[in-house]
Amino acid sequence: MVIGSVLNNGVAGIQKGLSEMNKASAQVAQVATSEDPATDLTESAVSLLQSKLQVQASAKVVQTASDTMGSIIDIEV
Repeated sequence: MVIGSVLNNGVAGIQKGLSEMNKASAQVAQVATSEDPATDLTESAVSLLQSKLQVQASAKVVQTASDTMGSIIDIEV
């Protein structure tokens, strides 16, 4: 079923985004405990924002697939 595949891809996107968020936040925490004042947080901050956007977009995919599945069920009943 195509909708099931779209739903699975949306969930996989959310999981990947959350995984990337965990990595970026670990990097931020590592820098926070580092004694090197020249450490740049730019890359980690950008990664956090990208991950946030990925999770939001994937959540929209899941919502759209769910709405579509609900519409199909309503039509068939």
